[in-house]
Amino acid sequence: MQIIGHRGARGEAPENTLGGFQYLHNLGIRAVEFDVRLSKQQELVIIHDDHFLRTTGVDLSLVHASDDDIQQLNLAHTMPDWQHTEPLPRLAQVMQICHDFNHIEVEVKAVDTQDQADELVEFLETALVNDLHHVTITSFDVKILTALQQRQSMFDRGFLVEFPFGIHAIETAVNFGCDRIGWKDMLATQELIDLSHQARLKTSVWTVNDVDRAKVLRDFGIDGLITDFPKLMLEKL
Repeated sequence: MQIIGHRGARGEAPENTLGGFQYLHNLGIRAVEFDVRLSKQQELVIIHDDHFLRTTGVDLSLVHASDDDIQQLNLAHTMPDWQHTEPLPRLAQVMQICHDFNHIEVEVKAVDTQDQADELVEFLETALVNDLHHVTITSFDVKILTALQQRQSMFDRGFLVEFPFGIHAIETAVNFGCDRIGWKDMLATQELIDLSHQARLKTSVWTVNDVDRAKVLRDFGIDGLITDFPKLMLEKL
């Protein structure tokens, strides 16, 4: 079972930040999950929300943020003891830190239209062309998976599941040519993990922050444990 840092290491460092990814790298972990969106400036940026209020304290949406706005943000706002200001990361910057990682789950956030999905996937494939063998593009949004399938993308892809769809979720992942399925922690059972593997899908489970639960999932045979506390899991598992 591989320990995968969630949004870098969001329980131990500011989420989705260059400092957080470097922290994860310094731990010796070489697997990470993070979120990607397309900015107003048509740049691939790493952020979970489509708004900056939660992570920076600034009432500003990504779609309306100018370059000047973005340069003034500090994504370490939620961790006042963090020693450095953390700017909004670009995908290229994160990939430089993660250059020697062997597993990267790039979660593409939901979009409104299929045209937007097609555009975002085109940007993403171009940006990650040199990282084909260790990147898995994941999403809850079937429009993103549709875009990947229609483009006959060479990237591994994963379907993320947060509602109790059961075996239907596995069928959906297979139909979209996925290599991996990401189960929300509360949904992961031995039966669903076994069925996923029978369908030749690798399994990630998120977000697992309890050590005892992590041990149960390890015994289920999951492939990846996505956690906010990678250092804790390293020490306890």
